[in-house]
Amino acid sequence: MLDGLEAGRWELRPREAGAQPQRICLSNGRGLIQLRHAGLVCDRFVVEDTPVQVVVQYTCKGRGYGRTQIKRESGRLIQIESQGIASGLPFEFAAEARRIGDC
Repeated sequence: MLDGLEAGRWELRPREAGAQPQRICLSNGRGLIQLRHAGLVCDRFVVEDTPVQVVVQYTCKGRGYGRTQIKRESGRLIQIESQGIASGLPFEFAAEARRIGDC
């Protein structure tokens, strides 16, 4: 499913009140799996991968872990839910992500 997402600049709009949108540049949809552990090399296990949804669990040795669910609405619009432990603290993240242009 993630291979069908368009590369480019994406805007993430968190669902929590008062949270500011974040913009990231993606070469592929796999960059959305570890938003709270960006840049870390982590072991991943794909729980589910269908044309409209992917669920991935990952573990970053000594740095935490997470479980991310990404639902595809189109190649330019997705819904993300992620939760786990980062920097020794629990996190829960839900956002809409939309492709807004090129990087």
